[in-house]
Amino acid sequence: MEKDPEIIYSPLCTTYERDNRTVQVTIFRMESETTWHLEVVNEMNTSTVWEDPFESDADAFAEFMATVEEEGMGAFEDIPRIVH
Repeated sequence: MEKDPEIIYSPLCTTYERDNRTVQVTIFRMESETTWHLEVVNEMNTSTVWEDPFESDADAFAEFMATVEEEGMGAFEDIPRIVH
């Protein structure tokens, strides 16, 4: 039986609050991979996931911050999204 790969979480994972809204930012990779994945979960437990991986955890966090600056916290509404 093959062991499931371990998930490595970035130290950049955080709870982020702005405009009276709070989201959980999770940046992670599988132990067998070198690229990072980004998921943002809002207060209603709705997830927004970026489909394309990032070269670094810093790149993933920068993309999260750019999304907040460009679209505001409304980008993480209660509609599940996959961002390309």
